[in-house]
Amino acid sequence: MSGNSAVDDETAFSELAERHRHELRVHCYRMLGSFTEAEDMVQETLLKAWRRRASFEGRSTFRAWLYKIATNTCLDALERRRTRDRPVAEGTGASPFSEVPWLQPYPDELLDLAAPVEGEPEAVAIARETVELAFLAAIQHLPPRQRAVLILRDVLGRPAEETANVLEVSVPAVKSALQRARATLREALPPRRADWGPVTAPSEEERTVLRRYVEASRNADLDGLAALLREDARQTMPPASLVYEGREAVLDLWRPVLSGARAWGEWMPVPVDANRRPAVANYVRMPGEASYTAVNIDVLRIEDGLVAEITTFGPETLPAFGLPPTRR
Repeated sequence: MSGNSAVDDETAFSELAERHRHELRVHCYRMLGSFTEAEDMVQETLLKAWRRRASFEGRSTFRAWLYKIATNTCLDALERRRTRDRPVAEGTGASPFSEVPWLQPYPDELLDLAAPVEGEPEAVAIARETVELAFLAAIQHLPPRQRAVLILRDVLGRPAEETANVLEVSVPAVKSALQRARATLREALPPRRADWGPVTAPSEEERTVLRRYVEASRNADLDGLAALLREDARQTMPPASLVYEGREAVLDLWRPVLSGARAWGEWMPVPVDANRRPAVANYVRMPGEASYTAVNIDVLRIEDGLVAEITTFGPETLPAFGLPPTRR
């Protein structure tokens, strides 16, 4: 046994581990790109930590020890993850989203819970640049160990020596992996990523655009939507690996929804925040039905007052946003 009563006692251990649950979930989310899988990995991490509590000798912090277990639990999961059949993306452009059908959004309210206890050295807010969907989609294309190195070094700011210990490799191997990972990301990420910065909530301009987006959806106003889109706007649908490039392609996608007989029924958008971006959960009510049924979540990337990208997810993560599957 470790001789550490706070670790050996099950109640004390649970209380200590629970303090880190939210930040560990964000870490697993960055590693895996899936909110649902991240939830599972945190549960597995805490169970492993309890079973291995005798191995905690106090040479590192309890938090660093948990991160080592979580990182390797995710690497094991990535090793087990089977290669998935991916549909060919529609549209004329390429997108990292088209090959990451498991990508899911993360509610801002839960991101806010992820900072360590106030006053601890690592107590920092979760910034947009570290949970931006384009960043998450891009790093999913890195080999798992390169991804782990990038997250530990560049996102969490952990020293090379600690990262090497987590992955049980040499410091030169960590430095080499980080160099390769950074080079890959420079080619994959949007050119304006520097503008994301340390933002931790949508700006007032972004919220204004979101309100107009909601109004256009609710009022079936296709012209209103067109006025909000950049000419080079893109809409991606990770679950279906679909990509629509350019304003006209996006409008063609929306036209059956917002015009004519409104084949999709009556639209009810509900504003939310996800991945430090403005977002909307969409519900639809078909003719003759009493309730609205959730159909998807749109996360918006807004640049210069216009929508540059819409990333559309299925409704699976709605419970994490505190939203029901149906509304009246």
